[in-house]
Amino acid sequence: MHVTVDGQKVPAQPGETIAAVLHKVGRARVFCGIGVCFDCVVTLNEIPDVRACQRIAVDGDDVRTRS
Repeated sequence: MHVTVDGQKVPAQPGETIAAVLHKVGRARVFCGIGVCFDCVVTLNEIPDVRACQRIAVDGDDVRTRS
């Protein structure tokens, strides 16, 4: 299973959150991890303002960070 993070193909495990995938590649900005702080907001499959800590990664997801 893979997701694309800012144009880079990254492996992901079933059941893993987008935030966990971002953490593995050094791009995570997670403060609370429960969806309260909005630090982990990304664009996911062209949908803006998705909280990465609350979204399970799906094969083929396209994630764009703000960094």
